[in-house]
Amino acid sequence: METSLSVAVRSLWAKSGEEGGHGLLCHMLDVAAVASVLLEWCLAAPETASDWFGLPSESLNGWLAALVGLHDLGKATPGFQAKWEAGRLQVERAGLPFSSVVALAQDRHDLASAALLPGLLQAEGVPRLWAQDAAQAVSAHHGFNFTSLGAGAPLREPAIWKQTRQSLFQAYWHTLAPSDVPLDHPLPLLAVEWLAGLTSVCDWIGSNADWFPPGERGDTPSAHYHAARRLAESALSSPDKLGWPSSRPLLHQQACSCDAILARLLSAEASAQARPLQLTGDALLVQGSGPALMLVEAPMGEGKTELAFIAALRLQARQHHRGFYLALPTQATGNAMFERTLAFLRAFVSGERQDIQLLHGGAAMNQTVAHLREIWDQHGNDAVGSSGWFAQRRRGLLSPYGVGTVDQALFSVLNVKHHFVRLWGLANKVVVLDEVHAYDTYTGRLIETLLAWLKALGCSVILMSATLPDTRRARLLQAWGVDERELPSPAYPRILLVDDAGARGATFIAREQQPIAVTGLPEGLDHIAAAARLALEQGGCGVVIVNTVDRAQQLYQLLRPYCLSDGMLLLFHARFPAEQRRQLEQQVLSTFGSSPAMGSRPKRTLLIATQVAEQSLDIDFDFMISDLCPVDLLLQRAGRLHRHQRKQRPAAHAQPRLQVAGLLADVVPELEQTGWGRVYGDYLCLVTWAVLQNEPVWRLPQDIDRLVQAVYAPWPDLGHLPEALRERLEMVERTRHGAKANFQAQLAQQIALDLQSEAAIAYIGKPHGADEDDTLALRNRTRLGDDSLTVIPVWVDADGRWRPEPDGASLDPQQAVSDALAQRLFERHIKLSRRQLVLHLLEQPGYPALSEHPLLSHCHVLPLTKDGDYQMGEVRVSLDPRLGLVYGKQK
Repeated sequence: METSLSVAVRSLWAKSGEEGGHGLLCHMLDVAAVASVLLEWCLAAPETASDWFGLPSESLNGWLAALVGLHDLGKATPGFQAKWEAGRLQVERAGLPFSSVVALAQDRHDLASAALLPGLLQAEGVPRLWAQDAAQAVSAHHGFNFTSLGAGAPLREPAIWKQTRQSLFQAYWHTLAPSDVPLDHPLPLLAVEWLAGLTSVCDWIGSNADWFPPGERGDTPSAHYHAARRLAESALSSPDKLGWPSSRPLLHQQACSCDAILARLLSAEASAQARPLQLTGDALLVQGSGPALMLVEAPMGEGKTELAFIAALRLQARQHHRGFYLALPTQATGNAMFERTLAFLRAFVSGERQDIQLLHGGAAMNQTVAHLREIWDQHGNDAVGSSGWFAQRRRGLLSPYGVGTVDQALFSVLNVKHHFVRLWGLANKVVVLDEVHAYDTYTGRLIETLLAWLKALGCSVILMSATLPDTRRARLLQAWGVDERELPSPAYPRILLVDDAGARGATFIAREQQPIAVTGLPEGLDHIAAAARLALEQGGCGVVIVNTVDRAQQLYQLLRPYCLSDGMLLLFHARFPAEQRRQLEQQVLSTFGSSPAMGSRPKRTLLIATQVAEQSLDIDFDFMISDLCPVDLLLQRAGRLHRHQRKQRPAAHAQPRLQVAGLLADVVPELEQTGWGRVYGDYLCLVTWAVLQNEPVWRLPQDIDRLVQAVYAPWPDLGHLPEALRERLEMVERTRHGAKANFQAQLAQQIALDLQSEAAIAYIGKPHGADEDDTLALRNRTRLGDDSLTVIPVWVDADGRWRPEPDGASLDPQQAVSDALAQRLFERHIKLSRRQLVLHLLEQPGYPALSEHPLLSHCHVLPLTKDGDYQMGEVRVSLDPRLGLVYGKQK
């Protein structure tokens, strides 16, 4: 590199390694080059970014790239340069002393960047507040924003260090030479977060020594930068490296009819006809312009998912959205949607390969994902793969296409590590939020916060629900900046759409369903078991959905003696080891699903399940028994009853019939011993019970909206109840339900990042880190409930060795495990939530077998005896191959 650069500047290192490592100036230029190419490659900057940064659009990318490369300037300090012995000697030989003990104590280079950059930028004419906010963004590349930018400034360093750092900055800044000066205003928080996300992503790419080998790549900083751009282009475009797919719309013919899109989507004949829901939604989209919010309220099984795919295609083509993310309530629903989305992508991807990611805690065990990973690595003929680079922690949302839980998106608006990378990954995408009714007040308010951020990031959003209360709809629209009173109010089922062309809505004719006869049962498990036996004896495929895992396990034990074939009775809940749960999920889909490819439908089978079977799974039953729960969830469950058109059902189940445990006239349901009140709250269960007293027949879809609004009305009409019961409900609403909802709303507001906050104060008082970190007694979490712990159950031999299976090979817990063994152990993980047991296990010593492997480092061991038990005081835990994890004395 040119001799005008001092030996001291060239001696500063950024990456340790053989032969002098990689120079700091070189690394900064590498990362800036990545930013420049990535912005061109992915169309990542939203159209409004010029307004955020107060810069002309033609110079925006140059400014952003220049800022991103400044992230590591804080490495030009004595504290950091002393970290690598060989590098320190190199710097000392260049004339930079390490004599100040005080200066050496400050070794956090991210803190140093935050402290030093504002002054250096201001010296180049950058306005003070703008410079401070830009420094906050790029210095957060290790995961967190700083609330104080001055804390990391090196103290009492020899003057030559400051002079060398100034020379380094000048050499870098004058190489990239942004031409315009930004407007004199502070950056909005949105710009700070987006720039922080861009910086972290570019640093991850530019730090890959295989793609950016150490050493100077030219005689001048400019020559090095241009060489680095060529390396960045190769890294981003080459399938042998990162292979980041470029942003191209999947739908090339915008004039393509809805029927034609659906036929391609379903791999059907050209004569495939769209349903009224899909035609209505598509017609509303065609009339619009700009990013859109689409709110779909339609009965279960009406084709909402297909409409979401059609809308995503239309909006991507119109707005140049760079992909989409489908957010589901649970891992099970995410797995099922991933398969459908993969088929959708394969139907529309042509030419360049695309990437899709499954985002939830169990994604690593998904066999489809593993196959796609092999496809990506081997560059096969499949047009869709799943890159290992995007699959790494916190990177999933960077992939153009993704399916997962809503939690992965919600973490983007909480102060967890690299939350702004998630925001950057969501920017300029279509985001689909399914089952938006299915969350409590706390998670619902976080979703509202997320909506505000998504709108500001140039996203389009599709919200879907079958049973949405009026108050929840109004809040969702308000979060998008829309007053519901100014919108049309079509009858249910309905679609509302808001975009730059205005607000519009429409209703449509939904498929008429057979009336459902609704009867009550006592809530006792023996009564439910008797009713299930009678229904099963009459043939058909049925389901019993209960509200707790304990009830599901006990009911399974009651019924098993009467089921002669193992395949006749299935148990499905969330307390099985992950691999077994995944297998059960596939068995449920293959047994009760709609597609003939899933297998022939058995003549007689009963599924006992918890809420995991309630939403987003395309399964169909001849008869159903359910615990009492809030009416919207009860309707969701009923949506799996006679869901598909079948040529013939057993004569006894020709008409759909729903039996509800706890729905008896004049018998108030028992909410404490059943656990229903703990799961859903007394108020909603009791109001549902009261409203449904006079509803012996449900006519869907007509009754869906009426029943939901009746239960969720601010003052439900309960005039038919005795006065004493009405007074009890009013007391519960005042003292428990209302107070709980208010608390959850306030808590969500305290936790989430406020889009309107100033960048300098946005993080003050916010929790810092992951779920286990506390700040001011606040916790970063996407859902309320008991604390959970991920455990690996193992059978412990007399000599202390572990067995992942009772009769399997043993391993030494004091030794690190291989990747293959780590994968096998992780496939056995279970989530525990009993507080006493969680606290006890957290206090136990760790083992290298878990702590020294990244896949297992967050896990704890659950040591089992040869009988599969673990005893802790009065708490006993058993792992039963049929029942899953059992608490108490059950065997």
